[in-house]
Amino acid sequence: MTQAVLLVDQLKRELKSRGITYARLAQLIGMSEASVKRMFSQRNMTLERVDEILTATCIEFAELTDHFDREQQRLAKMTLKQEEQVMNDPLLFLVAICALNLMSAEEMLATYSITEAELVASLLRLDHLGLIDLLPNNRFKLKVARTFAWLPNGPIMQAFKKNAADFFDSEFADAGEALFLLNARLSTASRLALMDRLKRVAREFSEQHYEDAHHPTNQREPVSLLIATRSWHLKAVEPFLRKK
Repeated sequence: MTQAVLLVDQLKRELKSRGITYARLAQLIGMSEASVKRMFSQRNMTLERVDEILTATCIEFAELTDHFDREQQRLAKMTLKQEEQVMNDPLLFLVAICALNLMSAEEMLATYSITEAELVASLLRLDHLGLIDLLPNNRFKLKVARTFAWLPNGPIMQAFKKNAADFFDSEFADAGEALFLLNARLSTASRLALMDRLKRVAREFSEQHYEDAHHPTNQREPVSLLIATRSWHLKAVEPFLRKK
């Protein structure tokens, strides 16, 4: 992700934190609301336009870059050894997931059958691994980037693959559930464009996760989003393929 894209994303977050809607911004800079929405969704913005928005909204450029610099220093991925440590200890894995889901220590204790001593021991290990900064009274701050992700073929992703049947053991018919299986033949250019759009969906999912953090835990359901695409044939049709 380029610095320009990250800058636009941070500007979007800053506007939202100040309660400035796209409609209001459109009025301030003399554009239509649809054009403003398109500009942010496509992240297509010149520095001159960024400067115009900052002037109109009284946001200092340093407020964007300070946050950007801090975000760049945060953990985007764990090492293979770190993931192995987390995956090999079910309690540590649970606490790590809860921390990444922005649950407080009090909420973890109220939700799961773990003792405070077990929780503190796990939080100390996460602090040592660099995922959090442990503070007094069992409070902590996440040290991971908003774009944090597990290693593509690391221990945690491998564990998910082995237990994928449990994830798909659903009709995906309840509110907030969906399963799409689509097949197509695409050019290389179209596949790359599709990848960019899927990455954008993943980033928006992560952003929504942080934006909903102010809601109590009992109002935030655990949600998993699986995004995958690959060149693939069903095994049933493989015997009919011509050898290249």
